[in-house]
Amino acid sequence: MVVQAYILIQTDVGKAAEVARAVGQVQGVTLAEDVTGPYDVIVRAEASSVDELGRIVVSNVQNLEGITRTLTCPIVHI
Repeated sequence: MVVQAYILIQTDVGKAAEVARAVGQVQGVTLAEDVTGPYDVIVRAEASSVDELGRIVVSNVQNLEGITRTLTCPIVHI
C-alpha cells in the first residue's frame, strides 16, 4: 500500500520557485508547484509507509534552505 500526502510549505520571501525546484528533486516527491496564498509551495509525495513519509518530510524536505514551515496532509480514501 502506498501512503500519499500533500505537503504545504511556507518559504522565505522570494524563495518559492527555488524551493519548488529543490523539493521536486527529493525522492518520493511526485509533484511540486509554487503557488499564491497562505502557502508558497504545494507538494504531493508518496511513500511505502507513514513512517517513510515522515522521514521524507523531516529529513529531506524540512532541511532544504528557504523553508520556514511545513504542514503535511495525508490523503485518505473514504
